Amino acid sequence: MSTAHTILKSHKLRVTDCRLEIIGEFLRKQVALAHSDLEESLNNQFDRVTIYRTLNTFLEQDIIHKVLDDSGSTKYALCAHQDAHDHDHEHVHFKCEICGETTCLETISLPSVKLPDGFKKREMNLLVQGTCDKCH
Repeated sequence: MSTAHTILKSHKLRVTDCRLEIIGEFLRKQVALAHSDLEESLNNQFDRVTIYRTLNTFLEQDIIHKVLDDSGSTKYALCAHQDAHDHDHEHVHFKCEICGETTCLETISLPSVKLPDGFKKREMNLLVQGTCDKCH
């Protein structure tokens, strides 16, 4: 299993306390997290802007990806394939209606969609809602 330090080093990013703590939260929780979730779990250890910039850096470096969720806030999840810089994020996400956690289901691919002429896909998302294995 990867550690926060090895993830940063493999992406040639400077190791900072904020970056270590944020990756650590993703590794510990194993679910999608919103900016506000990170602020709360890190006990306001870092200001909002620092967390925001860190998340943007991680998005640019394919360390995390955005997750579709019906909550209205953007959530992020740690990418499963930390070694590959050319992996895609097109997999199913599952939101539990009881605990509210959103999880990546990396082993389930999205169905193929043929768009009409003139349409160009940028990204695809599929959110399945129900009861997770912990709340079941």
